[in-house]
Amino acid sequence: MAYSNNPSANPQAEPPKKRDNRAIIYGLLTLLLLGSWGYIIWDKTKHNETVAAKDFQISNLDSAKNSLQTEYNAALTRLDEMTGKNAKLDSLLKRDQAEVANKNRRIKQLLSKQNATEAELKEAKQLIAELNGRIDGYVVEIEKLKGENLQLTQDKQQLTAEKEQLTTEKVQLTDTKNKLEEKVDIASTLNASNINIVALNERRGGREKETTVAKRADKLKVSFDVYNRIAEPGEKDVYVVITGPDGKVISNEALGSGKFTARDEGEKIYTQKNTVVFSTAQKATVEVAWKPNSNFTTGDYKIEIYNNGFKIGEATKSLKKGGLFS
Repeated sequence: MAYSNNPSANPQAEPPKKRDNRAIIYGLLTLLLLGSWGYIIWDKTKHNETVAAKDFQISNLDSAKNSLQTEYNAALTRLDEMTGKNAKLDSLLKRDQAEVANKNRRIKQLLSKQNATEAELKEAKQLIAELNGRIDGYVVEIEKLKGENLQLTQDKQQLTAEKEQLTTEKVQLTDTKNKLEEKVDIASTLNASNINIVALNERRGGREKETTVAKRADKLKVSFDVYNRIAEPGEKDVYVVITGPDGKVISNEALGSGKFTARDEGEKIYTQKNTVVFSTAQKATVEVAWKPNSNFTTGDYKIEIYNNGFKIGEATKSLKKGGLFS
């Protein structure tokens, strides 16, 4: 029997093998799953990035809002500090009160929003900048007013100093004038000279005889000359003070006695006053006769003459006790 390695010309056909697609399906499913996971991861990443961006934006907006709030509070503080500092500035604040109030109201409204937008914060920033600009204008006005006040103060100080200087000069001039007037007044005091005192005995027929005996004397007659080269002409009062041996001024109001003021001695009693019609630089003679209602006593009689409050002359007359036939 012979064997051959060649296949039979008509071999029996084998049925075709069935193709297995599960691997492809598994592969596709895997790819789909991986794609889904990738998308989910990408989407989550994008979401996270969006959230982070939103959070960053919100954080930035909150930071900007807080900064604007701080800036706004500082502006309000500056505005409050200006109130009551100056009447002119207060009038400016009162003039702009409505406009400033509107800005404040809008700023508060924008900053009080929980989720203020960037545009709203931008508007608030603009309004705060305008408010600060207005306040800066007030500051300039304050400095201007300070300068004006400083100038006024300096002017006032200068005027005060000038007034004090004028007052001092006036006082000095017044003092000088008073001293000059006092000197002139003193210098215009009359001078008494040629003082003569006689005791007279009155006899029948009106005749008078000089005597030195006290019991025979009826009156004292005092005569003297007055002169001054600068005194104004006119009537001058001359006071005669007669002091008796007992040291008391002889006076009698009924006979014309009274009181006057001496510059060095104060108030004094005078015995008799005589008014002299005086001419400048011309000598005038004055006579004073004193006849008391009582008898003269023995001793020294001092006669003092005053004019213009000053003593201008003094003399003494002695009356003695007479003998048996005197």
